[in-house]
Amino acid sequence: MKSMIPKEIKETAAALLKAGYHAYLVGGCVRDVLLKRDPKDWDIATDAHPEDIQKAFPENVYENNFGTVGVKTESEDPRLKIVEVTTFRIESEYSDRRHPDAVRFAKTIEEDLSRRDFTVNAMAMDLKSKTLDMKTDIVDPYGGKEDLKNKIIRTVGDPRKRFEEDALRLMRAVRFAVELGFEIEPVTMKAVKDHAGLLEMISKERIRDEFLKIIMTPRAAEGVILLEDTGLLTHIIPELKEGVGCGQNKHHIYTVFDHNVRALNYTVEKNYSLEVRLAALLHDVGKPRTKRGEGSDSTFYNHEGVGARMTAKIMDRLRVPKETAERVIHLVRYHLFYYNVGEVTEAGVRRFIQRVGEEYIEDLFKVREADRIGSGVPKAVPYKLRHLRFMMEKVKRDPIHPKMLRIKGDTVMELLHIPPGPKVGQLLSVLLEEVLDDPALNTEEYLHARVKELAAHSEKELKTLAEQAKEKKEEFESGVEEDMKKKYFVK
Repeated sequence: MKSMIPKEIKETAAALLKAGYHAYLVGGCVRDVLLKRDPKDWDIATDAHPEDIQKAFPENVYENNFGTVGVKTESEDPRLKIVEVTTFRIESEYSDRRHPDAVRFAKTIEEDLSRRDFTVNAMAMDLKSKTLDMKTDIVDPYGGKEDLKNKIIRTVGDPRKRFEEDALRLMRAVRFAVELGFEIEPVTMKAVKDHAGLLEMISKERIRDEFLKIIMTPRAAEGVILLEDTGLLTHIIPELKEGVGCGQNKHHIYTVFDHNVRALNYTVEKNYSLEVRLAALLHDVGKPRTKRGEGSDSTFYNHEGVGARMTAKIMDRLRVPKETAERVIHLVRYHLFYYNVGEVTEAGVRRFIQRVGEEYIEDLFKVREADRIGSGVPKAVPYKLRHLRFMMEKVKRDPIHPKMLRIKGDTVMELLHIPPGPKVGQLLSVLLEEVLDDPALNTEEYLHARVKELAAHSEKELKTLAEQAKEKKEEFESGVEEDMKKKYFVK
């Protein structure tokens, strides 16, 4: 197993040993090596103090109060460009449930391991020998090897104390369980449930990071269910809990919560992106608040609009990066569209692409697939969706936004001898609407003549035409008309 250890780690350890100090691999990398998994990072613990580490490694970075010195290497692997070497340490009380009040250096690796969260993360590997002797080279004071064997997540010592020290460990217990495919040990599980409220003391950024890690695991759906079972979801995305026990109509065999989780699971199985996974999980979050009636004929009109607004608040609360948040919100907002072969025209397809944005189409289809599978239907991509893709391919070269018009704002101003202003945009909006209906009109000859005709309208008339162009009912969004929406329980 020591053959898995990179040469940069071995060289760093060798330099510490040569200087008369101990060197141990610690934490998650030991766990992963024993599981024969590729560690995400490598950490070394030593009895050398920071100043000693700096003397041994002149090329270093030391900008913290925790005794961790970053040793620079020439590795091309981002994980190994800087190897973190930390002095054995013991942490004091955690008054704020987030950070230790003080950190002091320890003398032994056993003292260092005593402060760690879970037994599987509280092992160390002595790097003094070239081959691994499981009996002498693995320091395991809390039974981590046995818990690895039995696939158990258990805290180091009293779980209440561990969670009271740092409440983020509540989420980490869930994350490690789903990441490794382990079970949370019963006493530890009870403590998670009992202390779920402590999560309110943790910064939203730290909660976000753990939650997104859970979403990106192969067992993300199980993770969300576990967060709900433990009571943690209430303090992360309480809006999702509104779907628990919320029945749907004749087109759904699952509750809203179960449907959302199943949709998420489909995106995980397909290894889709973070944005698609989040959108699948949240796509129907607005249903409980829009539900009208009970049983097979209940409706959820405009749940996608309500859900998009709820998703925006969720993304903001969790401090999700703007680009990711905007994409997720957009996918939730437009996940529900009506398409029936023979009922939606090519112009309707062009308007759909123009309204949704070509850059969102592929992800939108993925969310729609997840929605279908989450509803219990056997096919993710039925004939209707395949036909829609055909239609999109057919019209993809047609003009769908002002930049594709064969007339620009500068030309409009030049033809009409007018300065920049709202009138230019209004004219382009009207022209685009006409071209969406008939791409053959997208010629300089027609557009130049037409812009002069439109300019003859009064300011009020032109404004009305522009508003009509902007607000024209979208075939995809409306179905064919209100009776069709009611028939299919959509909007």
